[in-house]
Amino acid sequence: MKTHLILGTAGHIDHGKTSLIRALTGTDTDRLPEEKKRGITIEPGYAVLEIEEFRFGIVDVPGHEKFVRQMLSGATGMDLVMLVIAADDSVKRQTVEHFDILRLLNLSGGVIALTKCDLVERDWLELVIEEIRELVRGTFLAESAIVPVSSQTGAGLDELRSELLRVARQVQQTSSLADPSAPFRMAIDRVFTMEGHGTVVTGSVSSGSSIVGDRLEIQPGAIEARVREIQNHDLAVESIARGQRGAINLAGVHHAQIRRGQELCSIGHLRPARIISVNLVTLPGNARPLKDRQRVRFHVGTSEVLAGVRLLDRREVSPGDTVLAQLFLSEPVVAVWNQPFVIRSESPMETIGGGRVLHPNASRLRGVTEETLEMLGRLADANPRVRIESALYFDGLANHELGDLARIAGVAAADGIVSELVTNGDVVEISLTQQRSFFVHRRLVNRVAEQIAAWLEKYHQMDTLSAGVSRKILERHFAFLPAQSLFDLAMSELEEDERIQVTGELVSLAGHGPQLTANERKLLVQIVERLAAAGLEPPSIEELQKEASKARNSVPQLVQLAVDQGQLVRLDDKIYLHADTVEEIKGRLRNIMKNGAGITMSDLRQHLNTSRKYAIPLCEHLDEVGFTRREGDLRYLAGEPEA
Repeated sequence: MKTHLILGTAGHIDHGKTSLIRALTGTDTDRLPEEKKRGITIEPGYAVLEIEEFRFGIVDVPGHEKFVRQMLSGATGMDLVMLVIAADDSVKRQTVEHFDILRLLNLSGGVIALTKCDLVERDWLELVIEEIRELVRGTFLAESAIVPVSSQTGAGLDELRSELLRVARQVQQTSSLADPSAPFRMAIDRVFTMEGHGTVVTGSVSSGSSIVGDRLEIQPGAIEARVREIQNHDLAVESIARGQRGAINLAGVHHAQIRRGQELCSIGHLRPARIISVNLVTLPGNARPLKDRQRVRFHVGTSEVLAGVRLLDRREVSPGDTVLAQLFLSEPVVAVWNQPFVIRSESPMETIGGGRVLHPNASRLRGVTEETLEMLGRLADANPRVRIESALYFDGLANHELGDLARIAGVAAADGIVSELVTNGDVVEISLTQQRSFFVHRRLVNRVAEQIAAWLEKYHQMDTLSAGVSRKILERHFAFLPAQSLFDLAMSELEEDERIQVTGELVSLAGHGPQLTANERKLLVQIVERLAAAGLEPPSIEELQKEASKARNSVPQLVQLAVDQGQLVRLDDKIYLHADTVEEIKGRLRNIMKNGAGITMSDLRQHLNTSRKYAIPLCEHLDEVGFTRREGDLRYLAGEPEA
């Protein structure tokens, strides 16, 4: 069984990339009439080359500086590269820019093809080889072979094939090339329609596999489609997998809905984002530093969008430096953890840096702390346990599935690691339903607890007469949390740490009681005594205010405080009874309604000698607290059967 790899080319215009591919494969990758007319590659072209156990899908990219965007599109998914340099021209400007891009894409291996060797003398050839060695010193191509070839005479082609085979075996040993459990993903580099077939998209498969009949989606856009047919280099096949070029005929989608830059993927795998957290490196040859909030052209996969750079710990980045940053994109793109990207200046368009995606679906980081930077840096760790923990730190309040960790942390089978993190207490499992949970980092639970404590502190400062706030009000304020159980957990931990006190339905910070002036303390006693004496015909709030000689504006808050302290009972917004009065009424009603006897509203008024004004809210209160139950026009003691 053949191992499939994507072999990309790179190099300056007219250095013989297309001619070399034609000599190796017999395929002319220049397919457009304009390319034939001008003799240059404008759009990426494709060919296939088989060498022993490997089948290379070759991507021939444009070399002209005007088509670097197309070159970046074609570079997506490369496993190894063939850097092409003409012996009669040596290293040129686009050679350097293409090579800078290859370094930013973090390729693991490649070959240097020195073309047009039949046109130069041996002495000149040695000078060119020396210049190439200087270019690649200290890079992933530092130890790569430089193979002199001639597309015209065929000289060196066998040596080039042998070197490609050697590097391919090396790449195969150092990379996990085929993970059958990985979600399917293919960045779309071309879309067209064929008569009798409909929409066709092409691209290089970067992960997973797909078969005819699969349902996939196109992102951004969440457009579902069915795989009708698959071709690999003009051959009809039943399936396609990572490392292969594919032309996929889709059913259920119009070609006008699709563009280069979108991706065809397993449903639910990719999620579009406008903010991406990254590890960013600038090229050492840049003429000027990269500044905070600078606009750049962001290239990832086959997409290109404008982006604003937000540096997290400095105002600018010197050439050659590496920093943590967030990119704010002009339109949504899809990416995954550790995916390489390139940034170019907005104008003039020059490559200035690139790096790796740390979090492909980030939220804006506000008030960046040392902890934030530490946890973001840990997303680049080689240890999947460290990455998962950090991903849950940044993504823990999102409504996610464990399967999302393949996208945000690069771990496809994360269940075991997450269970270990829960056992160790680094991560907390929060229940959404009986069947469904999500996981948050312990520090996020602590952060929610701090937010609750801060809100209570502010509440106490604003309402100095209150004994606390209703838990229901507090819950409504934190309704943005993904689950009630997360709020409950944070509250429990605050209570266990004795940072809050819960009295019935009231919540307050420990040690934060009502702060009353001398006049307010005196008035509170007067209000409670006045209502105790009033029995079943209590004064209203307005009447109590008129009776007060001082601090009358505080009467409503003092009445509520007495309710919170259990001295008064609220029947409705206007009627408050003393707690002893309510208990006396309950005692009288127990005697009247014992043995399952029921009474009407009229009976209750007569027994208590009160009016409907007070009887109706009293009955409703007794129903609400579960002292009585209503059956039609009769009320019974709760828990007792009817007589």
